[in-house]
Amino acid sequence: MAPTQGQNKHTGKTIIAGGISGAIEICITFPTEYVKTQMQLYPHIAKNGSMWIVRDTISKHGFTGLYRGLAPLFYFAIPKNAVRFASVEWIRNQFRDSKGHVSATQNFVAGLLGGMCEAVLVVTPQETMKVRLIHDQLSPNPRFRGFFHGASTIVREQGIAGTYKGLIPTILKQSSNQAIRFVSFFKIKEIMLGDSRKDFNRATAFGFVQSMIAGGLAGAASVLGNTPIDVVKTKMQGLEAHTYTGAWDCVKKTWKSDGLVGFYKGVGPRMGRVCLDVAITMTAFDYVMDVLNYVWKTD
Repeated sequence: MAPTQGQNKHTGKTIIAGGISGAIEICITFPTEYVKTQMQLYPHIAKNGSMWIVRDTISKHGFTGLYRGLAPLFYFAIPKNAVRFASVEWIRNQFRDSKGHVSATQNFVAGLLGGMCEAVLVVTPQETMKVRLIHDQLSPNPRFRGFFHGASTIVREQGIAGTYKGLIPTILKQSSNQAIRFVSFFKIKEIMLGDSRKDFNRATAFGFVQSMIAGGLAGAASVLGNTPIDVVKTKMQGLEAHTYTGAWDCVKKTWKSDGLVGFYKGVGPRMGRVCLDVAITMTAFDYVMDVLNYVWKTD
């Protein structure tokens, strides 16, 4: 029998567990994010396929070339996931009834608001740094010598506002991402276990597999729902962002140049990365929470 899970989660523990799970995830999945970003920024490269990009990068820069641009994501992974899980679980705590139940609609709202929080507080500057570092390093004459040099240059030349390019698309992306992911994850868990208040038995290999599958399916659902938003966000945060007057202008120009297909550039590597991302973070979060509950006794 699966253990019960329908009780409030301690906010301090969710912050720590969220941060640790995020750091683990990004170290594993970043190469797929690197490939996806290249395909979105350079449509002519995308035609060669994701595996060609992997081979070309390794031949020119070695295996570590697939981790160019990792720094901003790694540095922000802990606060991003800490904000996400803490805000979502806090909101779910407010919704949970006397029997420990949270409805699908409430999980959707919790994910939506949690995604908005992480977009404003962490993700927008993080994504701007990531996209511009990758874009710069692929240019004939790179300007940035690394994450800190790139970040300081952008802030010095454009102010803090320079790190908030594409804020609206990022809010739309993150809020829809987390809304879809959390409502899907808990619904899949309910289907697997027969009760939304039960949790996977993580003491067994089967429970681990169940959690990974539920997370992977939730990630796939979010990719199908908002890849067009991700494409617009990436273009708005690249070095060519100045060519767009706003998000809607970016949408119109993308449609004019590439049609509907243009909004799904990089969907293949993004699907692989996001499915693995959500599977890892959801599963790691619960395992870390188990450890924290063991070593840190709270009511």
